Amino acid sequence: MQHLTILVPDGQSKLSSIICTYKVFIKANAYWKEIHGKDLFQIQLAGISKEVAFYEGLFTVKPHTDIAAIGRTDLIIVSALNNHNYEESLRLNKPMTDWIARQYKLGAEVATMCTGTFLLASSGLLDGKHCSTHWAAAETFRSMFPNVKLQTDLLITDENGIYTNGGAFSFLNLILYLIEKYYDRQTAIYCSKIFQIEMDRNSQSPYVIFTGQKQHGDEMVQQAQSYIESNLQEKISIEYLADKFAVGRRNFDRRFIKATGNTPVEYSQRVKIESAKKALETSRKTINEVMYEVGYSDVKAFREVFRKITGMSPIEYKGKYNKEAVV
Repeated sequence: MQHLTILVPDGQSKLSSIICTYKVFIKANAYWKEIHGKDLFQIQLAGISKEVAFYEGLFTVKPHTDIAAIGRTDLIIVSALNNHNYEESLRLNKPMTDWIARQYKLGAEVATMCTGTFLLASSGLLDGKHCSTHWAAAETFRSMFPNVKLQTDLLITDENGIYTNGGAFSFLNLILYLIEKYYDRQTAIYCSKIFQIEMDRNSQSPYVIFTGQKQHGDEMVQQAQSYIESNLQEKISIEYLADKFAVGRRNFDRRFIKATGNTPVEYSQRVKIESAKKALETSRKTINEVMYEVGYSDVKAFREVFRKITGMSPIEYKGKYNKEAVV
């Protein structure tokens, strides 16, 4: 029998991700046992404290065991963190991240949910690898872990026995992904139907709200960002921006990428598409009207950029998020 460890970090983590993971895997085990006559996993909640409080003490979790009592495990699942003081969470859970790193070296696979990725990244196991996390935490994550290849458009990443996923309740999709991988497709479909979780979602792009990456100290780049955001209808060339701020084109690109994680062109596209999304969500404007408002004149180009950023066409997006609009 394999061993599954669901971690309960100290401090504030997401109670929902712990409970749901436990419930869905218990159900998968029961279904597997009906067919094969035995459980696939021994499932344990483990932590570094005997009791962890959630939501100002309204709920508490008492892990089955301490991580120190687990010599070997096959799969580790790290719940999402529930606060924005990530440095404090990492300090509180240093013994846990060290334990994760040791277990990974012994052959365990590791899955993190949403902002649980911060814990895994602090162990060094994600250096040079791809991962995802909640899009709202992306800027903070990049500043704390510059050696990790963050891809918030992906709902799930799977690399060298390490799994990560996007934000909030998308952890349910990671659970199904792991169940299909460890049990089989039939068990994953069964759990999908029992818990009514959509199968095979692979992107969180439609849910991203782009607010711009402003947590940096480069004043020139901040001014360039403000100019881009204030001139959505304009087709602004990068050469024009570089000249406007008296910086060479190559240096302008380098500073912009270092500060924001995007090229100037990518940043301009994301700002324009975010404005287009809001218009499609809240107005009865046609696709063409919205396209012109954000500085595009070529329908094909607008559609391609929109799909690249959101994973959907403008018409699909409008149909999904604006129920009163007539497309």
